[in-house]
Amino acid sequence: MTNAIYLTTTEPYSGKSVIALGLMNLLAEKTAKIAYFKPIVTGSGPEKDGHLTTIASHFNLHEAYEEMYVFTRGDVVKYYSAGRESFVLDSIIAKFKKLQEQHDFVVVEGTDFLGTGMNMEYDGNISFAKNLGIPAAIIVKGEGKTVQEITDTAVATTKSFQDEGVQVLTVIANKIDPEKEEEIRAQLTAHLPKGPIVTSIPTNRDLASPSVKEIFESVGGKILFGEKQMSNRVEHSIVGAMQLHNALTRIQKNTLIVTPGDRADIILGALQANQSKNYPKVSALILTGGLIPEPTIMKLIEGLDSVVPIIAVNSGTFKTVTRVANAPTRITAHDKDKIELAISLFDKHVDVSTLERKIVTFRSKNITPRMFQYQIVKRAKEQKKHIVLPEGDDDRILQAADMLVRQNVVDVTILGNRDAVLQSIKRLNLSLDETKVKIINPGSSERYEDYVKTLMELRKGKNLSLEMARDLMLDVSYFGTMMVYKGEADGMVSGAGHTTQHTIRPALQFVKTKPGVSTVSSVFFMCLPNRVSVFGDCAVIPNPTSEQLADIAISSAETAKMFGIDPKVAMLSYSSGTSGEGEDVDRVRKAVELVHQRRPDLKVEGPIQYDAAVDPDVAKKKMPKSEVAGQASVLVFPDLNTGNNTYKAVQRETGALAIGPMLQGLNKPVNDLSRGCTVDDVFNTVVITAIQAQSNK
Repeated sequence: MTNAIYLTTTEPYSGKSVIALGLMNLLAEKTAKIAYFKPIVTGSGPEKDGHLTTIASHFNLHEAYEEMYVFTRGDVVKYYSAGRESFVLDSIIAKFKKLQEQHDFVVVEGTDFLGTGMNMEYDGNISFAKNLGIPAAIIVKGEGKTVQEITDTAVATTKSFQDEGVQVLTVIANKIDPEKEEEIRAQLTAHLPKGPIVTSIPTNRDLASPSVKEIFESVGGKILFGEKQMSNRVEHSIVGAMQLHNALTRIQKNTLIVTPGDRADIILGALQANQSKNYPKVSALILTGGLIPEPTIMKLIEGLDSVVPIIAVNSGTFKTVTRVANAPTRITAHDKDKIELAISLFDKHVDVSTLERKIVTFRSKNITPRMFQYQIVKRAKEQKKHIVLPEGDDDRILQAADMLVRQNVVDVTILGNRDAVLQSIKRLNLSLDETKVKIINPGSSERYEDYVKTLMELRKGKNLSLEMARDLMLDVSYFGTMMVYKGEADGMVSGAGHTTQHTIRPALQFVKTKPGVSTVSSVFFMCLPNRVSVFGDCAVIPNPTSEQLADIAISSAETAKMFGIDPKVAMLSYSSGTSGEGEDVDRVRKAVELVHQRRPDLKVEGPIQYDAAVDPDVAKKKMPKSEVAGQASVLVFPDLNTGNNTYKAVQRETGALAIGPMLQGLNKPVNDLSRGCTVDDVFNTVVITAIQAQSNK
């Protein structure tokens, strides 16, 4: 089940508060451990987001205000302008995951769509929901819109979220005309995809009425009188430009009167009407034109027992009336009546029981690249491992080591000339020093002689001389691998400046393979926009036999499980099912049979083409009865040529992040880097090596 939901809309003032309050109230009846999270708030500096404070106050949430959000809107605009979108996303994921782990349920609120950059906010909400891996509730503003406009907005928004792999639990048409409610529900039900719950909430006059304080915040000015009554509700507004006897006929319940500041007759008449039992309540007066009543009139007002708010503004009457009409209404922490009304509206119009069932049965089908990276780094930190990096003469290695140590992911040993490494660290302006990282020169290490003797013992049947053993142990790949073999490091990552064979040869010689595994192979984690797939083998075995393909499939499935990916294995070929013939297809077909025999618990399909393996529409046509086709998470290529070229093509053409290769099948983790690797590649490979080391225990 999910333990979070993402509330989003498409424009400002859509009535998100009603849904948030109602949902929080529903959850509060089920559990005491609920949290509210708004990744991006509108306020800045000392100004707090009013909705966050309202939710926190009413539901007695224990989190500090700072724990309920990550960035202000201004911060996000600044980071996006600097090209730091990934930093924003990573920060949001990290804080959300912390709340998610500490609570039974988290309600996440999307952005407010205030100010410029609405397209950025729309795309951002989709990205946040997708990368947090939680379903969405979409709120469509119905106020002032036709039935067709509401339907079109709802359908387009739902499709946008679903196209990005975000499940939509409910679509709520809010603030709609009560007379059109039945028609709106019918149109939404007819045109929305099957699945989301269709909900409609009509406009409520009491909830839609702003307070005098909210109007004051829109018009500005100065409060002359009645500051204690700023919570008065405003249901109507009139311009007091006519004679008093005409103005009095226009006063309705909770009326705001806008009049020039020199109209003493209107001012005094309105105050008297408010105290008269023959006239409805007056909410407030706004005096326009920068005019203040004469001192004698001010003295008269000061002597009254009770005075409604009187606000003086510099703007003219027409401009002031426009601002009054556009004043937004909000639900504040002190407005208990509005809060209770919002909750009752939610309970009355939302199909609560069906929504509950949707939440309980939701399972996230996809894992995004950012989610995957967050999860593996977090997992590496949980049980800190010691990784040796043999290539201390490579700047990328040192920069990655600096990131790993600063983030407290792993302990690191760097091999190389100590003085040269320290000079490079200084040149690169890194924070590493000898108190944070070990630097070992193999030839001068106190371990050197012991390692030479161990190598001689391990390779005594291979005619290895003492002189050859000494030479080999000066090689950083041999020295680093020996550290892993002897348990003085938990894993090794190399290959930035060495070939794959140079990196893995020592491991094959004396680390050896796990019991029951005869094939060392590799996988890449392909972080595609909506999912993470496991590609194997793309780096080690040029032309695998059927037995080796079966080994690769089983090892790759186990690797997928190790990293939280449900393994659905596709054994790839140039034909699907029984349609093709030939030696290459038969080799894959036999491999599938071997996997079924050895691991009947695994979901495996093959031979199968790539498109049928990953595209549900193609799968329906080619292999409609398969439980793997169209949803494969582990893709096993028939040979190295196909695998290596495919992973690089997918990486370049889609912009996917490729993490790896990760070697599988060895007793202890040793992993190879590409010589064209980036600093991030090194970082990610060290992280997956650390997780492999945890699993070995």
